[in-house]
Amino acid sequence: MLTAKDIMTRDVITVSPDTTVEELGRLFIEKGISGAPVVDSQGKTIGIVTENDLISKNSRLHIPTILRLFDAFIPLGTSKLELEIKKMAASTVGDVCSRRVITIHEEAAMDEIASLMNDKKIHLLPVEKEGKVIGIIGKKDLLKGIAREAAE
Repeated sequence: MLTAKDIMTRDVITVSPDTTVEELGRLFIEKGISGAPVVDSQGKTIGIVTENDLISKNSRLHIPTILRLFDAFIPLGTSKLELEIKKMAASTVGDVCSRRVITIHEEAAMDEIASLMNDKKIHLLPVEKEGKVIGIIGKKDLLKGIAREAAE
């Protein structure tokens, strides 16, 4: 069975939290990628940023519902509103990236990778070794691996 190291893209493009949203958009277009790991100055993965993060930055603001109860106004969903406002005003990758990053080890089996992508609804999985990004697996990489296994 193929593992992460067999199907991953090894030439990983990473960005720093200080990369501007404008630079990130240009990078995605120029390199034809849909996302990138966000790494600190030591190369440690601290987030992941995708096209969806850029799209949500430019989406419409959803005003929370207000509940009126005994002459009191109770806003519902205000924490989500604060997050949306922060993303819309974002100017750097650090402001828009997801900080909850799921990573995998280079020996992870393809079925484990597929299950993780499906269960967690993620499209990109950074592959790490000793805390550093050594590859990335997208859905296309996984499909190529499935086709490769089927041909063998």
